[in-house]
Amino acid sequence: MSKHVWSVLGAAILTLAICAIALAQTTTTTVQKTTVQNPDGTFTIIEYPVKKEVTVNLTPVNVTGATGVATILRDDDGTRIKLNLTNVPADLTTMTLYAVDDKGVVTALGPVAISNGTGTLAATTPLSKFMLVASPEPALTAYDTNTKVLFRSAVPEGFSVVPLTSAEGEKVAATTAPVAKTTTTTTPGAVVTSPSGTTIVVPMTETKTTYSAPMLNIPSYKTGDDTKIKVNFSGALTGARANVFITPRKDGPTEIKMRFHDLKEAPADQKFILWAVTADNKFTKLGQIVNAAGRNEAEIRSETTLPDFGLVVTMEAADADMPAGPAVGTITIVP
Repeated sequence: MSKHVWSVLGAAILTLAICAIALAQTTTTTVQKTTVQNPDGTFTIIEYPVKKEVTVNLTPVNVTGATGVATILRDDDGTRIKLNLTNVPADLTTMTLYAVDDKGVVTALGPVAISNGTGTLAATTPLSKFMLVASPEPALTAYDTNTKVLFRSAVPEGFSVVPLTSAEGEKVAATTAPVAKTTTTTTPGAVVTSPSGTTIVVPMTETKTTYSAPMLNIPSYKTGDDTKIKVNFSGALTGARANVFITPRKDGPTEIKMRFHDLKEAPADQKFILWAVTADNKFTKLGQIVNAAGRNEAEIRSETTLPDFGLVVTMEAADADMPAGPAVGTITIVP
């Protein structure tokens, strides 16, 4: 065999040997997503990605056997939240869901509708970084380790907690929720004499529901221009939508127009009433719609001379001059 052939064979063998060594030295790196949250678990604020639905477990706090899940989707219209609680104890009849952002600001998302151990809520917020907290308190203004909490969002796999920062100098778009609180008062009632001659005083029990809504700061709105407020419903109106347009007039009342959409699944023959509420909790009826089978859209047009007000939507079984039924609207100011 010629020297040239031997030279070629030797070069080939050397090349194969080098390749074998390179393959032997190749390593595979596996990136493991981790969950990072504060050691005490009290703050679980994360930033939600755009146009990617995230499932968040809600950890019950001293609520035995209950479970909670929220699906959260952030898109161009805001961040949509759908809450589902199961095995809620019978003694928990009212709770409100809040978002706590990375500056510690508490935003009410709405009252949770609870029926037969199941709690639901659909809401929208302009926030992108927040945790969820469900509390029996109807009007939380702050959140800390001493706040009474029933459920708190956990940190999903692959996300890390966003640290708290100072809120000074920041103006946060407001999310407001109508708050309904039920109180029961027992007073002496009728005097009844039994067959044995014993006199009995029968107590009379009165159940009263009170409502409140944060002021919308109407004086800050531009006179003569529409300001759009987006309404996201809960309870019996979950799945429906509405927009409110508020137009202050320089020398006249403030005009209010509310357009309802997607009413097909709303309970038929119920009256949905829009109320203006003042800072001292006085109510003015602005208008109502009566849902009918197959109806999809409706509108309320009204006006008020109130200098500032909040808005509450309630569901009533009959005509009402004052709210009595459940609050079903969550008001979000569109920035």
